[in-house]
Amino acid sequence: MSFGVEPVRAVGRAPLMRVRSASAPAPGRDLNEDLVFRFGPLVGVLDGATVPEGFDTGCVHGPEWYVRHLAARIGLAEAARPAATLMSNLAAAILAVRADHGGQCDLDHPGTPSSTVALLREGAEQVDYLVLCDSPLVLDAGGRVTVVADDRLDAAMADLRRTVATVPAGADRATRFREAVGVQRERMNRTHGYWVAAADPDAAYHAVAGTAPLRGPGALRRAALLTDGASSAVEQFALLDWPALLDLLSTEGPDALITLVRDAERDHADRLRRHKRSDDASVVLCEFGADDSGA
Repeated sequence: MSFGVEPVRAVGRAPLMRVRSASAPAPGRDLNEDLVFRFGPLVGVLDGATVPEGFDTGCVHGPEWYVRHLAARIGLAEAARPAATLMSNLAAAILAVRADHGGQCDLDHPGTPSSTVALLREGAEQVDYLVLCDSPLVLDAGGRVTVVADDRLDAAMADLRRTVATVPAGADRATRFREAVGVQRERMNRTHGYWVAAADPDAAYHAVAGTAPLRGPGALRRAALLTDGASSAVEQFALLDWPALLDLLSTEGPDALITLVRDAERDHADRLRRHKRSDDASVVLCEFGADDSGA
C-alpha cells in the first residue's frame, strides 16, 4: 500500500522519483505486519516483529498497530521538519508512538511491539537513507550495486544460537525456543546487541544512514527497500544476486519478486532459518531519471 501525494518541486531541480511497490502477508494469513508507505519525497518499509504464540509483550497493542502508528508519526515528523535528518525524525516518531499507547502498556517490557525501518528521501541533489535492523536497501549508483544493511541482528542471532546450544540436550523443542526468544529480547536495543524501532527513541541514532548523489557520474539510478521476507530471495534462497534482483524489479515489478519468494518458501521450507515457514514480504522500487518536461 502507498499513500501521500507527489512532491512539489521547482521544475528541473531534481530527478523524478518513480515508485512502485508491493506488500503481501504470509500465505494463509490475513494480517500483514509489514507496511509500505510514501509521504511526498519520503518512502519507507516497516516490518513489525511477530510475537510468538504464548509470549507476553506487556502491551495491549500488536505489531500491526505499531507499524501503522509509526508510519503515520514518521510522516507527521517529516511534514513538520522536512530539513531534519531521518534519524531525528525517526526518533521523534518513536517518541510520539510512546504517547499513542495512552499509558495502557508497559513500554519497558522486553517484548514491547517493535519494527525494522528502511527509509529513503529524495532531495534536490541527493537522497538520504536510513536502515534500522534487517530491512536492507539496495542501491544502483554509478553503474555499481551496493547493499546498505544493518547486520547487528544477524550477529546477535549467531551469539544467541551459541547460547541456546548450552541448553541441556534433553530439553524439548518448546523449551529451547522459549530460551532463544528470551535471549533475543534481552539483546534488543542494547549495546553489543541490536537496535530496532520500539519504545526507545535513542534506537533511531543507532541506525545505518547515509546519502547518495542524484547528479554526476555516481548518480543513483535505482533503489529497492525490502523487508526480510522479500530479501530472502538473495539472502536465504540464493535465487538471485542483488543486481539481478534490481533487474527483476525493474522489468517485471515488485510483485514478481514476492511470487519468486513464495515459490521458494513452498519448495525449500527446510532451508529457512526463521521459525516461520513463510513471512510477510514487502518491496519498494524507486527509479530516478531527469525530468523530461523540457525545462
